[in-house]
Amino acid sequence: MSQWNTVCNIDDIIPATGVCALVKGQQVAIFRPRHDDQVYAISNIDPFFESSVLSRGLIAEHQGELWVASPLKKQRFRLRDGVCMEDESRSVAHFDARVKDGEVQIKA
Repeated sequence: MSQWNTVCNIDDIIPATGVCALVKGQQVAIFRPRHDDQVYAISNIDPFFESSVLSRGLIAEHQGELWVASPLKKQRFRLRDGVCMEDESRSVAHFDARVKDGEVQIKA
């Protein structure tokens, strides 16, 4: 059964960046695209290189959707669901994320 796991305070994530957290043994990349409390969470593992780097990627908007570009070869992953723009077969896991009482929580 999935439950909400507190990983950090929202102020620990600088707007327009991401951080990595270990949630129940999984590396999760958590992104705060703007100055508000909206957060997104996907796997931190780049499926093209099996490297733990997605939390360090660049956040961009394309056709009204938010994406993160891997810092390695720039493949893009949609923040709301982890779909890979270049190759859907290489999409990553998505996690429900929220901010409650100033704390970032991931459902896993």
